[in-house]
Amino acid sequence: MKAKILVVDDETDLEILIKQKFRRQIREGKYEFIFAQNGVEALQQLQQHPDTDVVLSDINMPEMDGLTLLVKLHETNPIVKAVIVSAYGDMENIRVAMNRGAYDFLCKPVDFEDLEVTMQKTLKHVDQLRQTLKAIKENDILRMYVDENVLQFMTRSEFESSLTANETVQGTVVFVDICGFTAITEREPADVVVKLINSYFEVIVKAIIAQGGYIDKFIGDAVMAVFRGEFHLDRAIEASLAVRTQLSEMEEVLPDQTFLPQVAIGINSGEMVSGNIGSASLKRLDYTVIGDTVNLAQRLQSVAKPGQILISDAVYQQVKESFQGQPLGEITLKNKAQPVAVVEVQA
Repeated sequence: MKAKILVVDDETDLEILIKQKFRRQIREGKYEFIFAQNGVEALQQLQQHPDTDVVLSDINMPEMDGLTLLVKLHETNPIVKAVIVSAYGDMENIRVAMNRGAYDFLCKPVDFEDLEVTMQKTLKHVDQLRQTLKAIKENDILRMYVDENVLQFMTRSEFESSLTANETVQGTVVFVDICGFTAITEREPADVVVKLINSYFEVIVKAIIAQGGYIDKFIGDAVMAVFRGEFHLDRAIEASLAVRTQLSEMEEVLPDQTFLPQVAIGINSGEMVSGNIGSASLKRLDYTVIGDTVNLAQRLQSVAKPGQILISDAVYQQVKESFQGQPLGEITLKNKAQPVAVVEVQA
């Protein structure tokens, strides 16, 4: 993907130099440079190019200097990261720039090899930040930990409009239930219960996000997750295996017992309806998936025993070359007219 870089400097020679030094990368579509002569023009360019990744800015410029731009940049687009490129490389300017959010500081005259290394490092950081924000947007429980400026930007941006889109999608849905936890809630104080289940959910969430999935919702002591995109079924199974392994190692010593968490997991893959489901009058809408694919995954989870990961035989045929499975025969599931051939994923 082409990286978009905004260069802010009142020295027009720098624009010519950058176009010369990076002509091959520009021609190959690796970089796209846009230019501004001061902070005011830079903010205007950012409005026209909201997909900008990195800002390279001088300090001493007319109308608005680079240090003031850093403050404005954080207010208007906290995802974009700025690198200061200036002849004023004294410690005071460096400290002020870093305190105002600069990602890095380079001194003039510009070493273009060093500049490209710094650009690559900054672009990687921005990409990681965008991936994290994408996961946060799809996991409501994590939104409370996001910086307010980032949330405001997300609300203003494409995220808000994307929530109104209803569509039919291909994907994989996973239901993970923490077995035996209801008994814990009946015997232990509320603080212990909440702390314990949150620690389990943290493990589940991280394993799902690590495989590119997102949390659709938390249902009591269960989690519903969705995977879309390339190899969504394989990634869902990998995440489920990781959840089972990691939770099995979390032995908890309680006053009355030792609790070793186990999970019962149901997975199904196929076509689903994705959209905002709920009550507009109550202002409670969940961006979720529904349909027979989702229902079957939940039914499989409901019959799974502790430690089991269940999929239908039809789904297993799609991944049998990558995963080991044990056929369990046909099982009658709630609200299914015909028995379903079920396979337990083992590894």
